Amino acid sequence: MPQYMAKFRCIGNECEDSCCVGWRVTIDEETYKKYRRVKEPELAGMFAKHVGRNRSQPSPAEHARVRMKKDGRCPFLTGESLCLIQLRLGEEYLSNTCYTYPRTVNEVNGVLERSATMSCPEAARLALLNPEPMEFDLVEEMVPERTQIKTKVDSRALAAANRPVRYFWEIRELAVDILQNRALPLDDRMVLLGMFCRRLGEAVEGGQVQEIPGIVDEYRRVQNDKATAEMLAGVPTQVELQVKLAKELADERFAEGISSARYLENFAWFLAGVGCVKGASFEDVAVRYRSAYEDYFVPFVREHGYILENYLVNYVFRSLFPFDQKDIFDAFVMLAVHYAMIKLQLVGVGAFHKGLTQKLALRVIQAFAKTVEHNTAYLTRIIELLTAGGYNTLPWMAILMKN
Repeated sequence: MPQYMAKFRCIGNECEDSCCVGWRVTIDEETYKKYRRVKEPELAGMFAKHVGRNRSQPSPAEHARVRMKKDGRCPFLTGESLCLIQLRLGEEYLSNTCYTYPRTVNEVNGVLERSATMSCPEAARLALLNPEPMEFDLVEEMVPERTQIKTKVDSRALAAANRPVRYFWEIRELAVDILQNRALPLDDRMVLLGMFCRRLGEAVEGGQVQEIPGIVDEYRRVQNDKATAEMLAGVPTQVELQVKLAKELADERFAEGISSARYLENFAWFLAGVGCVKGASFEDVAVRYRSAYEDYFVPFVREHGYILENYLVNYVFRSLFPFDQKDIFDAFVMLAVHYAMIKLQLVGVGAFHKGLTQKLALRVIQAFAKTVEHNTAYLTRIIELLTAGGYNTLPWMAILMKN
């Protein structure tokens, strides 16, 4: 697990963006049955009123749902922003969703991997604000009985013999190495990671999975070459196209509806900061964006670039990158989209406030993670849109990311 996980504790009603507000809360079948057996009059009545069966696509994991209040708050959240269910009945009565969040547990070759989503403000603080490269510890402990394993990977299995997942460890370790290579600007590290993933994808498509160890060795060497740094520095930037594409991706999310007041305020700051108002041309917006990038984003990243680096490394670890999508390069596209959209907002928010701070950066990333990372339908739609438009290529991803 990342070292920050050893320090993580829920801070309850001190949290500035409660996970009990603005989300759909699913109830697993076992917990739903527990609620039906509760005899205490007030809670029994609340369960009957506010917890309804999932009739559309029921499953043991999503057997029922909490009917959230009009303001997006969970009806079981007290005026002091504490959980009434846990207060009255104990944490064993929490649903799997509430009991687990913000932790993610995967299983790789029989070993559990625990990390956290950055949609939790406290987890984000611990993970992102450490200026040292993110490190991971192997610890031995009892596995909690209610541990929910999200994804399992076994690179040793017979079925993995002729598939890229056979080299899961080598690929993910190099991905982390590239992202933590501070000899290169972070934009260039992302482009280099894209080049690596494209090569992997080409090997897989060509039925040459056995070449993957050689590709890993090659990129492990070239990431530190002077020629590589010069080549990456020479990748052209197209700010107008970058802003246009990233804005379209964000607008697609707005079309689905957003309940996070924090995200909406951040986005309003971004729009105002880069002058993206009615009647403004993308040429004008691009000029303001470039100015904001140079004036506010660059100085901030020069001192606090580890925040974005830590976000990307945590994403790679938590998602089992690049095996979180059907296609290796699609996994990179998804990572690039996250990076570009966060970066876009940071530039605009910095312009609006005439400067970026750690607190503002944390707020932007956390609200983005809460609004975007947990919306599987939206993320699937993004891949479909990029593919349909012919944008799911390395040149387009470089345009999207690089300034």
